[in-house]
Amino acid sequence: MDLRDILLDLVAPATVGDALAPGVHLRGASTELGFRITVLVDGRHEVHVEVSPRAPGQPHAARTDKLAFTYRSGGAERVDPQAGMRACRAVAAAAAPRETAVLSALAEEGRGEASRIREVEVTRLLELAGTPERRFYTLSPYVGCLIGCRFCYAQSRLDPMRGVIRLPQVPWGSYVDVRVNAPEVLAAELRELRRLPIKFCPIVSDPYQAIERRVGLTRRCLEVLAAVPDPPPVMIMTRSDLILRDLDLLRALPEAWAGASIPTLDDTVRAHFEPRAASIPARFAMLRALREAGIRRGVVVQPMLPGPLEPLADALAEHVDSVSLGVLRGEHGAVADFADPRYQHSGDEAWQKERAIALRDALVARGVTVWLSELPPEIEAWRPAAAR
Repeated sequence: MDLRDILLDLVAPATVGDALAPGVHLRGASTELGFRITVLVDGRHEVHVEVSPRAPGQPHAARTDKLAFTYRSGGAERVDPQAGMRACRAVAAAAAPRETAVLSALAEEGRGEASRIREVEVTRLLELAGTPERRFYTLSPYVGCLIGCRFCYAQSRLDPMRGVIRLPQVPWGSYVDVRVNAPEVLAAELRELRRLPIKFCPIVSDPYQAIERRVGLTRRCLEVLAAVPDPPPVMIMTRSDLILRDLDLLRALPEAWAGASIPTLDDTVRAHFEPRAASIPARFAMLRALREAGIRRGVVVQPMLPGPLEPLADALAEHVDSVSLGVLRGEHGAVADFADPRYQHSGDEAWQKERAIALRDALVARGVTVWLSELPPEIEAWRPAAAR
């Protein structure tokens, strides 16, 4: 059973669109990045309520006997604290009578599972994201990531969720859920849902991690998108050059963007922090191949890692027109990596921010567009033909 459907049972009998409390309406649920219930407060504040088992000293905005609830914005802006508190309290009040039964049902989903690579089925694939003014979908054929960058913050959300469903607690980068029916679900959703840009989401898992060579879910999803009469804009980012296998499908999409995460120009640094990802030279070769194929390209620099800054700006300006910048979101499993005397300074929050500002200025000076949102400006400005 899809974990999302079990999670929605936590606030039953309410269904999507129903009020959980005055002014607080249920928008949906997701288990791609931990347990999350999304609500709309007063018709204007979209709030993600994150649900986790209670633990001593755990920060929370609301809690029940067994669960703790925190909040974050559903868009780029900061969530209003009063709206966040109201959202958490409404979800907690709805969950309290049902939490024991739902936690028991979640535990049964993983009981007896020993494999680190699980085949699962989903009832929903496209996850609504962005702000009300600039909506898009995220698409993740996999949950978990075998590339396993140790600084990735996804592990802080997914590891606790695996504990709730009684799966073995194994290191980040050694497990993945394969959503075996993803292409079929995507085909149905493209017929039924509003047409919006789609972002293959490497935050939860890289779409071209090693399992893709054998299973091919990302390619099959691209085949579904290429086959629809009027495909929406598609963006796909990766730390792997396996994406070049699918140049034929990317060329078949009229509005496709592709690219890589390139946090440093120094491949020795890359090998220290991202040992299972493609080398930096391979990523730039990938960008050149995408350019030759006529594919729009972008780069994400996140987190900031040591290495020569001006040459990095030169290389990025040579290969792409726009770059997204982001800083480290906690060391997580990379504490030992950042403790290395060669790199200790780079884990500092001030260094991350200063590096991002310096790189931004260097890129702007070279005529490169810098974007901080989820999508490049060309996709953010996109509107369906009926709305133009």
